[in-house]
Amino acid sequence: MLVWGTVGTVGTAQGAAPVTLGGGSGIVLDDGSTCTLTTIGWDGAGRLVGFTAAHCAAAGEGMGVAAEADPEAGNVGTIALLGSDLDYAVIAFDESAVIPVNRVGSTTITDVGVPAQFPAVACKEGRTTGQTCGLVYGDVFGGASWTLTQICVILGDSGAPVVVGSTLVAIVNGYIGLPCIGPQVGANFSLILADVDARGGIGAGFHPI
Repeated sequence: MLVWGTVGTVGTAQGAAPVTLGGGSGIVLDDGSTCTLTTIGWDGAGRLVGFTAAHCAAAGEGMGVAAEADPEAGNVGTIALLGSDLDYAVIAFDESAVIPVNRVGSTTITDVGVPAQFPAVACKEGRTTGQTCGLVYGDVFGGASWTLTQICVILGDSGAPVVVGSTLVAIVNGYIGLPCIGPQVGANFSLILADVDARGGIGAGFHPI
């Protein structure tokens, strides 16, 4: 999968007001990489967690995460778990520093569903291109891990939620060929959650806000 985009570095602020984050918000990691938050909510242990693409966290677990819209607030979360096979990362958020929401831009996330199938239409909410929609091709690779769509994605959209209506079905991981022209490739979110649950740690039992 592709590793997309970097911008300036992020510091840490003391006593900053909470930042608002939801699926589709832009996030910035310690090394300056910019990506998109997939979703935010609570795990089975009551911890505030979120998801993004693993390739956004090149330096691995422990990287700080800031809100792109409010960099002066500093880091409000930490990469707590990487699932490299499905290219996902779990973010542990500081509850006192984040206001979680279920709507960003034109996209609302109310639940998690099974992988989308042809000929459904799915949409994504990315920090670079906002909401774009396209035809679902489905699991063309076999194995029930990845879904292809004709959704436009470019630099910085990695991690964006892919939804059908308000149901989260996949995550943006990359594209084939040319940005915004080639098919978008994303891991099925229900499979991501199954993998997190099997590990039994942070993120297990997740449900969106």
